[in-house]
Amino acid sequence: QVFLEETGGGVVQAGGSLRLTCATSGGTYIRFGYAVAWFRQAPGKERELAAAISWSGEDTYYADSVKGRFTISRDNAKTTVFLQMNSLKPEDTGVYYCAAERSGKILGAYEYWGPGTQVAVSS
Repeated sequence: QVFLEETGGGVVQAGGSLRLTCATSGGTYIRFGYAVAWFRQAPGKERELAAAISWSGEDTYYADSVKGRFTISRDNAKTTVFLQMNSLKPEDTGVYYCAAERSGKILGAYEYWGPGTQVAVSS
């Protein structure tokens, strides 16, 4: 079991930036080989994959809607993952979830999820 916790959400004006952090809690940790991703769910919409990163950090994925504005990264210990969000738009508003995937496939089935952090972008 891996317990994940997201921090860094908040309210920001359009064009602003936020940095989300995904860390483990409860004495658990992201094991070797796990991929980590950020999903988001806007009000009234389905949850979507925004960005993902492989264990090594060499492979990343970005949804078309965030390419060029969001950057996913992980620390050297590979236990903390970040999502730098720049040039935010009102349509980026939603709950952002961190998730981990045991097989290491960045487009795989994510088994472990955090409770989410709210991001609100005002126009």
